[in-house]
Amino acid sequence: MFSAIRQASRSGSFALRAAHRATPVARVSRPTPFVRTLVTKKYTEDHEAVVYDDQTKIGIVSVTDYAQSSLGDVVYVELPQEGTEISQGDQIGAVESVKAASDIFAPVSGVVKEVNTTLNDQPSLLNKSPEKDGWLCKVELSNPSELDKLMTEEEYKKHCESDH
Repeated sequence: MFSAIRQASRSGSFALRAAHRATPVARVSRPTPFVRTLVTKKYTEDHEAVVYDDQTKIGIVSVTDYAQSSLGDVVYVELPQEGTEISQGDQIGAVESVKAASDIFAPVSGVVKEVNTTLNDQPSLLNKSPEKDGWLCKVELSNPSELDKLMTEEEYKKHCESDH
């Protein structure tokens, strides 16, 4: 008889332990800090684009799709040196194509932090993906308010239409 009671109490305590483990534990979730990043894309009249991230203070400079299509097949790209301090409107490089050569002007002021050295071996990236893989350089902006002087996408489209 005692063995039957012992067995029942063992299985009962096992059942209680199993039930306890199956009970969901309330977890206190901590709020994650809200981080707001504003990415702005602006254009120049000379067909350069800059994508600016206000969190990193970095602007990625490229030529626009309109520019690359006007140039034709790009065969050579001259880029600025890393560490170069540039001012808005400065010539920072050049693009040569089978049709023409064109200077590249700085859309913003700052310090060149990185250049796309892939363009040295694959200048045609400017034709295939001018504003993504064919970016020219990354600039740490010294005066982000200069972006206000540049065109929005809508303004740039109107500018291109008036170029025809």
